Amino acid sequence: MTTPGKTIGILGGSFNPVHIGHVMLASYLTQFTSLDSVWLTLSPLNPLKANSSELIPDVQRLNMLAIATKNAPGIEICDIELSMPRPSYTINTLDFLCKKYPGRQFKLIIGSDNWKIFEQWRDYRRIIDQYGVIVYPRPGYPLPSLYEDGVDVIDAPVFNISSTFIRRAVAKGFDMTFFLPSGVFDYIKKNRLYGYNEPFINE
Repeated sequence: MTTPGKTIGILGGSFNPVHIGHVMLASYLTQFTSLDSVWLTLSPLNPLKANSSELIPDVQRLNMLAIATKNAPGIEICDIELSMPRPSYTINTLDFLCKKYPGRQFKLIIGSDNWKIFEQWRDYRRIIDQYGVIVYPRPGYPLPSLYEDGVDVIDAPVFNISSTFIRRAVAKGFDMTFFLPSGVFDYIKKNRLYGYNEPFINE
């Protein structure tokens, strides 16, 4: 992975599935901020969300991340949470990465929607003080106007797309080729994920 002395952004999520918005955001952050790399960190279970029946197995979501980042400079996969106790908490992930990769600086990347409830996160103050947080805009959630040490607000492009939208569209037979990184939709079709069936053709 990234060499020592680098600043790495941790973008966590269930990536169920990873979509073009995830990769575009990560690419923006590696090119237009001080981050040297962004690690897409696969989460097995979000403690703030109910366990969803739509969450497919970890290995399939990891496979899609591998496909999505195959030709993506500066974007890497982090699967460390899959081997950690569940539910996974971000502070534990950051602490583990800090110990495993000494000399590297890690920063948490979250959307403005999560920033709104950030005080509910375990040890949120230590995350800010010890690691730092980068906040990017999400539709319907304005960027915070108050700035504080340890928090960087990035006016990145807003992508009004979600994994929920992708899953529902796939189940209805819509073509999601251009909504997903190259190769991901082929993987979904091949493995018939998210209720995929061959779309009905009206002759």
